[in-house]
Amino acid sequence: MLEYAYVILQKLSFDKELFRKELKKCISYLNTDETKQLEHWVQKNYTHEYDELHSCFSI
Repeated sequence: MLEYAYVILQKLSFDKELFRKELKKCISYLNTDETKQLEHWVQKNYTHEYDELHSCFSI
């Protein structure tokens, strides 16, 4: 499921709102370890947007 999240989020990276919605959806499906991996991936690949997206991981 984590690999799927990477693929989908990469495809939606052009639209910040769609990206955020899908990110929240992905987080709901992932376990704790996968969520941490996804958070690091988002931080690494979307640092210019990460400050806004960080709140998604506080759910």
